[in-house]
Amino acid sequence: MTKSEVRQEIRRRKAACSAEERALLSREVIAKLVATPQWQQAQTVLLYHSLPDEVATHDLITEALSAGKRVLLPVVVGDDLELRFLPTPDALREGAFHILEPTGAPFTDYAAIDLAVIPGVAFTPDGRRLGRGRGYYDRLLAHFPQSPYLIGLCWPFQLLADLPTEPHDLTMHAVIA
Repeated sequence: MTKSEVRQEIRRRKAACSAEERALLSREVIAKLVATPQWQQAQTVLLYHSLPDEVATHDLITEALSAGKRVLLPVVVGDDLELRFLPTPDALREGAFHILEPTGAPFTDYAAIDLAVIPGVAFTPDGRRLGRGRGYYDRLLAHFPQSPYLIGLCWPFQLLADLPTEPHDLTMHAVIA
């Protein structure tokens, strides 16, 4: 399948899954994430503020802040992502693509990030990722002096045996579905 065909297939699968089913699956995926040593040991985490068609991270963000973790969220700036601190769960405003984005200070100490939790349209068990097609995360992480531990989050129906990828496409250290 082409990238476009995979994206269409995943959209079809998402549409076939009710909001209640996606919420239940999200809670299961997040429970697996927070049980990992990478999550438990991380002090500075890059998360994403989920859209309705992504594994829900809103409660995870609140939990991370309550646990004393430094939480970073991306902000779309033109064709790139900029990282910003999220000081409190409500320090958000609507940004590009109707995504809630943090209003905290910019963050550029990329080497201090212990863990990056990355969304995707689809993943393979060995960590290959297919995004929405704009390359935001690929470009962002290409600027890091060293890669933090990368965990891809997806619902089980987004995990595929194979994906069409290119050399610049991100590979996760782990995928949780």
